[in-house]
Amino acid sequence: MTAGTSRMWGRAARRALTFTVALAGACATALVGAAPVAVAADMRSKQWYLDAMHAEEIWKKTTGEGITVAVIDTGVNSSTPSLKGKVLKGLDTTGVKGEATDDYTGHGTTMAELIAGSGEGGGLKGLAPGAKILPLRVSNTKLQNKESVNAHDERDAIRAAADSDAQIISMSFGSEFMTQENIEAVKYAESKGKLFLAAVGNSAKKGNKPSYPANYPEVAGVAATDRNGRVAEYSQHGDFVDIAAPGNDIPYWCDSSFTRYCDGDGGTSAATALASASAALIWSAHPDWTANQVLRVMFESAARPEGSKEGALSNYLGHGIVRPNAHITRGLGKPGDANLSPLTNKRTSGAAPAGSTAPSSPAAPQTPKDKPVSDAAVAGAGKKTADGGNRTGFILGGAAVVVVLAGAAFVVVRRRRTA
Repeated sequence: MTAGTSRMWGRAARRALTFTVALAGACATALVGAAPVAVAADMRSKQWYLDAMHAEEIWKKTTGEGITVAVIDTGVNSSTPSLKGKVLKGLDTTGVKGEATDDYTGHGTTMAELIAGSGEGGGLKGLAPGAKILPLRVSNTKLQNKESVNAHDERDAIRAAADSDAQIISMSFGSEFMTQENIEAVKYAESKGKLFLAAVGNSAKKGNKPSYPANYPEVAGVAATDRNGRVAEYSQHGDFVDIAAPGNDIPYWCDSSFTRYCDGDGGTSAATALASASAALIWSAHPDWTANQVLRVMFESAARPEGSKEGALSNYLGHGIVRPNAHITRGLGKPGDANLSPLTNKRTSGAAPAGSTAPSSPAAPQTPKDKPVSDAAVAGAGKKTADGGNRTGFILGGAAVVVVLAGAAFVVVRRRRTA
């Protein structure tokens, strides 16, 4: 399949009018200049986005209880103070000796803590601390080059997640390669009623090729922003971006020894975890909804640049920056049709609860996928943010001016990398 064909296949049914905004500055590159910090330190004080997202207000109404998030990653260490009692028995699909709870880099454990961590022991506090984690361990490029791994681990993990009781699949992994078996696995997950979110990738200065699984039509691709509401310069962009979430200045476990956290950027990996946690909060508040309805509300309640047209999508933010507080405490966003995908505008086969068939808004006109993005084509460029200039307002309730930066490919040494 050619690159052009894959682009047309990947999002032909889901892209509306594209808006772009002017270059407003540069952001820190993911993981550059990371500095270790003591594990005993209070990580909550470093989690700026929890305050910006009004997490304490959200937690008065819901903490994500009753929702399980399947984390497809490097494994999840269930013994960290922040995750004790929160990690279910998962599955290792790598074919390498170990269990789903044997995290070989610390990456998967960080994602799990960002979603559901209790914050105990000074660890990371999750945005949805009442949720549970189902760990599904897959291999990254480094492990693939070191060990003989299961070549179908990604497929197996997605299918295992689809067959599990988890409502949400969170995957902070990706590559530039698509496979028929993964296409079928993703479609299978959709047929089982799962909400699948994946990172769009961190290599935005090396080509801007689509990243998979984020580019599959049934998967919501997540981009990263900084604490000022600007698109992170490393965050890949294109019509595979569906929504964005904070990714900069987020502590993470430095390595598999779990002795300390590091200061740096969590990248689109962390953004995906936070978007997944946001979905868990919304779904917990409305347990009778379908994945389509949860995602539609995420899209409709997301923060967008002031002046952007309703229904228009950005190659950098998709529908905007995730904002669960806007729905949970203020009621923004309507669930719409339980069986209509907000990604593809097609009917889905997943089971829907009774009484949840309100029609959704009609799809906006489609924009050709290969239409080039021009930084000179401005929609709302240079406007003040809705909160009077405080760009953190993208989370607090306003909309922000967004930085548009040159895109890049998600480069893979062998097969896939953590985002």
